[in-house]
Amino acid sequence: MKQYDYETQAQKYAFISGQHGGYYHHDFVDHSYLYNLYFPPEAVFTNFKNQIHDLVLNYPVAQDALAGLIGKLIHQPAERIVVGNGAAELIKIVSGHICGKLIVPVPSFNEYANAAPSGRAVEFALEVPSFHLDVDKFAAEAIRVKADVAVVVTPNNPTSMLVPRADIVRLAQKLAPHDCMLIIDESFMDFIQNPSQTTLEQDIERYPNMAIFKSMSKAYGICGLRIGYMLTANAAFAEAVRKGVHIWNINGFAEEFLRILPDYRQEFVESCKLVRADRDNLYRKLCSIPGMTVYKPDANFVFCRLPDDTQSAPEFTRRLFVEHNMYIKHCSDKTLKDSDRYVRIASRTETENCVLVDALADIIDSKNEV
Repeated sequence: MKQYDYETQAQKYAFISGQHGGYYHHDFVDHSYLYNLYFPPEAVFTNFKNQIHDLVLNYPVAQDALAGLIGKLIHQPAERIVVGNGAAELIKIVSGHICGKLIVPVPSFNEYANAAPSGRAVEFALEVPSFHLDVDKFAAEAIRVKADVAVVVTPNNPTSMLVPRADIVRLAQKLAPHDCMLIIDESFMDFIQNPSQTTLEQDIERYPNMAIFKSMSKAYGICGLRIGYMLTANAAFAEAVRKGVHIWNINGFAEEFLRILPDYRQEFVESCKLVRADRDNLYRKLCSIPGMTVYKPDANFVFCRLPDDTQSAPEFTRRLFVEHNMYIKHCSDKTLKDSDRYVRIASRTETENCVLVDALADIIDSKNEV
């Protein structure tokens, strides 16, 4: 029985490029989505198998217990935590229902602006070509447009660049007198060199106008479990978000993962070290491709500008898939000048990254050949 309606690689690409997941059904190398390939360990899956009847047949716990499980992991009281069905659920609640006006630097993760009602999202352009966030200018614009929510993704997606901790603190302090909540999305924080010294999670009580969002999919390699959380010392904001989630928003498998995760802390730390090593090697190899502008990454992916004399990023991405069965993300849907020149490349294993770099170089070397 034929499951998908494509017969050629080009048709397969047309189908895949319109999807938002389920890639494992289609037999290609995914350098688009952003996984930790070294976690979770096999013991986690063995645990699921051993308890599958209970996990399927019973209701999971609700929000208060889930917040306690996350709290145990990050050493925070449960009342400061709201657990979402992925960070996407929490983003939808804040952008779509709580905020009056939201401001976000761009290019960035599109969902913050996309989830906001028409006219409620303001996009603040990052400096080009550095893609540096000037937090003083950002704060001034947030105040000017009377934003009540400001968002900073750090490390940013798609640029893979960290915003310095001191800049985040200064931004929070500038926005505080203007009743503007600052959301810091730290979904890729575990992939930087010293995450424990850079995250603001342990200092959250010092900044009552700050909330930290974190998707656990990326760092923990559990995209299918759909777990994200918000951490804030602002009780009123936490309660407003909490009211937006339904009683059983997290399934039993996700709950069980949170219960056993503290037993695998060291394995997680080691997995992130492996991700960083692969990413750094990928960055160095990409820098060797003539004409490619490669931005130094802090997350588990690399942001690149294609040479001006090669195809557009959408066509480049299509050719890579059709000719080499590899998928990267072009950035033409990002708010960015010359967006059709940029791509985002997820790091995988060292072997896969080497094969990818050879394929990229081959397409660039062929220029505009069809």
